[in-house]
Order: sequence, then structure tokens, then C-alpha cells
Amino acid sequence: MVAGDVVGARRESVTLPLPVLLVVAGFAAAVVAQGGYYLPGRVLSGLLVGVAVVLARPRPNLLAALGGALALWAVVRGLLEGDVLSAVPTAAAAGVFVSAVLVAAQADQQQRELLANVVVGVGSLVAFTGWVAVVFRIPSWTTVAEGLLRAASTLTYPNAAAAVMAAAAVLAMVLRPTLLTAVMTFLLCTGIGATMSRAGVLALAAGLLVLCVCQGVKTTVAAAAPPLLGAVVAVAALLPTMRMADEPQVLIAVAGLLVGALVALGLHRVGRFLVPVAVLLAAGGAAASFAFADQLSTRVSFSSPDRSSATGAALELVSRSPLLGAGPGNGSFFFERGNEGTRFMRYVHNEYLQVLVELGVVGLVLALGVVVAVLVVMWRGRGVSLWAGALAAVVVVLVHSGFDFLWHLPVVLVVAGLCAGLGLPSTRDGVVEGTRA
Repeated sequence: MVAGDVVGARRESVTLPLPVLLVVAGFAAAVVAQGGYYLPGRVLSGLLVGVAVVLARPRPNLLAALGGALALWAVVRGLLEGDVLSAVPTAAAAGVFVSAVLVAAQADQQQRELLANVVVGVGSLVAFTGWVAVVFRIPSWTTVAEGLLRAASTLTYPNAAAAVMAAAAVLAMVLRPTLLTAVMTFLLCTGIGATMSRAGVLALAAGLLVLCVCQGVKTTVAAAAPPLLGAVVAVAALLPTMRMADEPQVLIAVAGLLVGALVALGLHRVGRFLVPVAVLLAAGGAAASFAFADQLSTRVSFSSPDRSSATGAALELVSRSPLLGAGPGNGSFFFERGNEGTRFMRYVHNEYLQVLVELGVVGLVLALGVVVAVLVVMWRGRGVSLWAGALAAVVVVLVHSGFDFLWHLPVVLVVAGLCAGLGLPSTRDGVVEGTRA
């Protein structure tokens, strides 16, 4: 082997830096540990990400300052309420997200492409295990709601699983097209359908809209149509099994998954028949949905009485202390539900409103400051190969956060941080991250 071949081989061999590997390990740990919602998973994922940012030693920047300010404000409010420990989850959430962004931003272009594939790969495993859980009715990986068995995977919360999958799906659509990428994207879209998450579908649509704006409608449709139409077939075949009142139809579900995969992999080969085939598949999915309309009615409606009542209770708490908030951990919501008496919800299913309730206007401004800082710096990263997908993934999480308590699960924060870091400007060797301004 000549010297030029040795150099070429070294360039083709890409490995992730240790800090990035630690963040990936934190992501994987949170996936396995119910999203990291409970203390052991939260500590493990947070510790791995914390060690990663210490090893990475990113330069001070506005994003880090705003994240630190939000964490500090949570601690101050905890002290004022006489319970400083109640501020730990909020401070840790801010730290995990910002740390994941800063660590991922230090990767060079090739490392980012590998990291993106890892994120998509883990997301597709979440999707597949969710599908398996529904087909074989695994109680710990599914949730029953309105008579439907919804995929939750190891995260055990369907909406959080949908958020992770939707973010990974739009990121997958900008990766280099390969057989493996096509399969993973199809699984992600199918998994979102298996969760029956309305917010997940809405967030995915928002991400696709961002892709259309950033890279063009034609390019986005070419990347999104095959996996989405394949997912229509797979989810339609899954519907009979999702109804708890019926016996699981394993063979139909498996056949639907295989046919859906063939659609996702082969749709681009039908040439001039693409439009009629796409219309036929969409019509078939619509017919299957209509056949199960009685069970799906609650999933296609935006009505949610409990969440609406909790929102009203949250706004009442805000009116009592709009500037400082009720204090971290004090956002519990009680409301009357007709003859059922008083109901209780721990979360208002809107993270922006949850922050306003607990940390007041000051906390919300700081949280939005972190969001704006990320988006501004990502905008400066235009031209990076993964930029459109990374921005779309972040928008997915931001939109979905308006409908669920996602910031309380480290798995969502880590995947959002990794995706944000993928879209930040960077030097070719990855030494200088793009968050200095």
C-alpha cells in the first residue's frame, strides 16, 4: 500500500470522539431506562452527558450562558420556596440539553454524518420495538388509551417515543440514500403511526415543512413519500391488532410491515406510475382508517377535556404569581370533571406553559432565550450537509413540546441537543464549535 492509500484509508475510517460517544451512551441509557424519567435513568444519562461536556471543554458562549442562567433561576426559586432540591430536575434538564449541543458541535463533518446515522439507528430501534410491543401485546412497552394499544417502546410513554422518532425521521431524510437508511426511515414513520400520537404526527408535519423550505419541495417529497406511504400500509395492517377488544392479528401485521417495506424501498422505481400508486396506497390507508373509525375517533380529534381543564388550572396559577411563578415542582393542577369529581394532573402537557407556571415570566424568557439562541446559531450553520434535517428535527421537538411534557425526559433533551449540534457551523476538523457568537 502506497502512502497515498494509507492517507485515504485513514480519512475513510471515521470514529466518534470520546465526548460524543459519552453523549450517545447517555442517549442510549435514557432510551432503555424509560426515557430517563425516573431517578436512576436520569442520574445515569445526566452523568454521562456531564462527563462528556467536561472532557469536551467547549468555549464560553451565549447558549451556555443562557442555559446556566435558566438553571440558576430555578435554584433561586427553589431557595425562595425553601426546597432547593426541587430545582434539580430543571437545572439538570437545561444542562443536559446545552451540553449535548456543545459536544455534538465539536464533531467534524464526517463525524457528524456518523453521529446522525447513530441517532437515526437508535430511533429506528425504538420504532421497531414499539411495533413489536403492539403486535405481541407486551404490557410494559405499550399503553392502552380509548380501547387502543399504543406503542411506547422502552420509553413507556407513547408521545415521548413519537417525539424521538419524528426528530430522527426528518434527520434520516437528509442522509445519504442507502438501503439501510431507507429501511430505518420507513421504520421510524411506521413507529410514529403505531404510537397513535396526534402531537407526534403534527410535529412530523412541521418538520417536513421545514425541510420543504430549506431544501425544496421536490427534494423533500422524493425523500419523504416512499417511507410515509410504506408506513401507511404497515400501520393500516396494524390497526386490527391495536384494538384491545379484538384478537391480535399477527400475520396481517407482519405481512403489512413487509409490504410497507417493499413500498418504501421500491416506490421510486415505478416511474410514471408513481402518482397513481401513491394515490392508491393513500386511499387504502384511508379506507382502513374508516373501517376502524369508531376506535380512532378520539385520536383524530383535537379535543382533550382533561388537558383543556388542566390548562385552565395552569393559567389560574400563573395569575397568582406571573413574574416569579409557583416554584419548581409546584406545578400541580386540580380541576373538576363533571360527576367524576376533582381530577389531578402533574403536568399541563405544554412545556412552555409548565415553565411559566413554575418559574414565571422570568423563567419562560430564559427558556425561550435558550431556544432562540439555538435557532440563531443553527441559522448561521447553513451549508452544512445535515443542516436542513438538523433544523427540522429541532423544530419537531419544539412543536411537540407545546403538547406534551417532553422536557422532563432526558431522552428527548439529548436527541434534541444532538440534532441541534449537528446543524451548528463548524470548522472542517471540528476543533472550533459554532456557538462562540
